[in-house]
Amino acid sequence: MKIAVAKGDGIGPEIMDATLSIFEANKVPLEYELVDMGKWVFDKGFSNGMTPEAKLTIENLGLLFKGPMETPKGKGVKSINVTARKTWNTFANKRVFQTLHGVDTVFSKAGIPIDITVVRENIEDTYGGIEHMLTHDVALSRRFITRPGSEQVIRYAFEMAKLKKARRVSCGHKANIMKITDGLFLECFYDVAKAYPELKADDIIVDDLCMKLVTQPDAFDVLVLTNLQGDIVSDLCAGLVGGLGFAPSANIGDHISIFEAVHGTAPDIAGKNIANPTALILSGISMLLHLGLTENAGIIENALLYTLESGVHTGDFGDKSTPAVNTTEFARAIINNLGKKPEFNAKPVITNKPGTPAPFKLQQNAMMVSKETGDENIVGVDMFIESDEQPMTIATKCQRHAGVKFKLVNISNRGTQVWPTGSVYTNLVNLYNVRFESLDQEPLTQQDVLGLYVSLSGNFKICSSELLNMWGDKKAYSLAQGQ
Repeated sequence: MKIAVAKGDGIGPEIMDATLSIFEANKVPLEYELVDMGKWVFDKGFSNGMTPEAKLTIENLGLLFKGPMETPKGKGVKSINVTARKTWNTFANKRVFQTLHGVDTVFSKAGIPIDITVVRENIEDTYGGIEHMLTHDVALSRRFITRPGSEQVIRYAFEMAKLKKARRVSCGHKANIMKITDGLFLECFYDVAKAYPELKADDIIVDDLCMKLVTQPDAFDVLVLTNLQGDIVSDLCAGLVGGLGFAPSANIGDHISIFEAVHGTAPDIAGKNIANPTALILSGISMLLHLGLTENAGIIENALLYTLESGVHTGDFGDKSTPAVNTTEFARAIINNLGKKPEFNAKPVITNKPGTPAPFKLQQNAMMVSKETGDENIVGVDMFIESDEQPMTIATKCQRHAGVKFKLVNISNRGTQVWPTGSVYTNLVNLYNVRFESLDQEPLTQQDVLGLYVSLSGNFKICSSELLNMWGDKKAYSLAQGQ
């Protein structure tokens, strides 16, 4: 079996070589095809951070094992790590955080075991990176949460929880504030949960989740979250078990998957052979399990756990009264311990079995669309206009453009209502959201909205606009604070 390998930037080549040396010593039945990705590829003029040959190889093989990669700063290019995940639709980012004996933390010293799996949606949310300056003072980032994308990652979380015999799946969210976007994710969570009655399904507001994770982390099992919140919470969880040096990551897709360490390139120690390779080794173990190489995975993980228990450590962790080993020596210690089992949390060694099949070739992009549950109607429009005038002045001008199909119902600024009611103590910026709705909720056409746009543009610069939709009797738009 052949996989693609990208060694990465900074400490990437050192920790990848260490990991592959362990695989070689355990006779892992894999071949490696090195691909060109990372900062030096950006520097050669490839704006997506990978050569066309690398892209083709990864798509043919269906699996990428990668070291940490740097995205050049100040060159207007996107993160190679995010680009890779999104390009190949690796929709589920799985990160497993477990107590490791030999890695002292507040919780390990208190005898509190941690075993948390975070499943983070990996494609959508603010990671679309769709941003605009609407005025010289106001920036906008568009946050996409979709029903098919949410269902896809949530279903993966439940399936994974079922396989690992988890007891609980919890959805972290902020639906109390972002009622439509996070509200949709939460709705999908409970829809999917109906198919898994054997698992306890509950939800928790993400700020409350963060507090509880640092006070009672052993209460949680599997967490599923949207992209940005999942990114933050997973790094928090890394801190519970010793830091990013112990945080593996699997990016799972239907056709292509990526396995990598969570941490960065650590350029300050690159080339010194002192980096901690544990996170990448754990990511490699996760990859072996994904491929069905369960026996190799069990043996290597037990050797790693035995090595940590024995007190072997790199300079970033462990007993400071004992000498630290370098990257190569750490890998060699694991190799010498192959076949040994740790005292705590030994892993089963199961005969290799068929794993995830090789990808089949796609002829066109997959389209994910759910069935509409009601008739769709346009019932208004939000016009985002640039102005430094007072709300009453804006309202007077806007009402002239309402015509016979629209009525002005609300003006807000930074999400807070300033007309028809408001407070003089609300500070304003030079971007207003002017909301027009149809008279008597009568359906409108896009031509009606464009007519209003043209008329209103006689008085204002319109920076952006959003249709107000309804499906059946359900409003598909939020109200302003105070409305």
